[in-house]
Amino acid sequence: MSGLYLHIPFCKQACHYCDFHFSTSMALKSRLVEALTQELALRHNYLGPNATLNTIYFGGGTPSLLTAAELDTIFEAIHRHFRVAPDAEITLEANPDDLTAAKVQELAASPVNRLSIGLQSFHEPHLRLMNRAHSAQESRAGVLRAQDAGFENISVDLIYGVPAPDHSLWEADMTTAFALNVPHLSCYALTIEPDTVFGRQLKKGKFVAPPDDFVAQQFELLLAEISRHGYQQYEISNFCRPGRESRHNSAYWRGVPYLGLGPSAHSFNGHSRQYTVANNPQYVAAILERGEVPATTETLSPQDRANEYLMTSLRTARGCDLTHLRDALGVDVLGQRADYVQELQNTGLATLSDGVLQLTDAGKLLADHITLELFQG
Repeated sequence: MSGLYLHIPFCKQACHYCDFHFSTSMALKSRLVEALTQELALRHNYLGPNATLNTIYFGGGTPSLLTAAELDTIFEAIHRHFRVAPDAEITLEANPDDLTAAKVQELAASPVNRLSIGLQSFHEPHLRLMNRAHSAQESRAGVLRAQDAGFENISVDLIYGVPAPDHSLWEADMTTAFALNVPHLSCYALTIEPDTVFGRQLKKGKFVAPPDDFVAQQFELLLAEISRHGYQQYEISNFCRPGRESRHNSAYWRGVPYLGLGPSAHSFNGHSRQYTVANNPQYVAAILERGEVPATTETLSPQDRANEYLMTSLRTARGCDLTHLRDALGVDVLGQRADYVQELQNTGLATLSDGVLQLTDAGKLLADHITLELFQG
């Protein structure tokens, strides 16, 4: 079973924290949809002959900007070139302001069976600070409309670590999110990337990021509330009711092959990664005018594969299977870094049981640092 990711690189406006590839001009949207269908034809053998898609994920950008006709065109092409599992998880990322009554009815009539809704906050000043296109009222209303239209499999995104005098606004955001009774939450710390509005403002002293301990405290508050409301943390930033994990993202973290379509999309076939050019005009011209996929391929060394497994597995509740890392990928962490693994246990940052290394709540705060310590090379 494999996954398909489609990058829809259009947004109404640029969020001040976002460094994903997108354009606020819709001039190429119809041509890009055409190019996506052609890329499907060009790359339908990437996952091997007769591949069956277990998950399909429309990411972006803002896939909810696609019209019903554009979405139909893409699905027709998918079914023309792939088998799709009868119970496939088909996710579409949506912004709340797009989820009008008419839009959710369109989506409910489509093959989409899971929505990932980018709320980020229910606090109006925070939405304005981040330059989100929707209002606080629309944050809640979009989810309710989707539920009324029959969508039960819904994930919502929240951002914590936004500058604030105390934790009360984050606590209020969590309370409102839990009241929506959705089965999945993705909660991310605000990260300031250099090539964003926040990054440039930070460099000029016009934006002041909250201190690390403030962000860590909000993460700890999140973990306490998640547990109290019956959710499980199955990855550092992802939480769900029992059995309601994102199948698509979980496959990424398990190293399952997937095909990524569209500008800036990544693909993985088990041995190499492919990176498509992050430029809409170049992507469209290459596909439609020359019949070429404008992509770069990176063959992964055993060391690369081991480091990827370390990075992804340590972020999950499953943990890192050190026996698999040794036997399948040739890296003996227990043999090479026994002292460090013992130190992680002694300091309460990780547990080791039956060869599986799992980060504790305290360790999750330092996940990136711990991973780098264990990296090979």
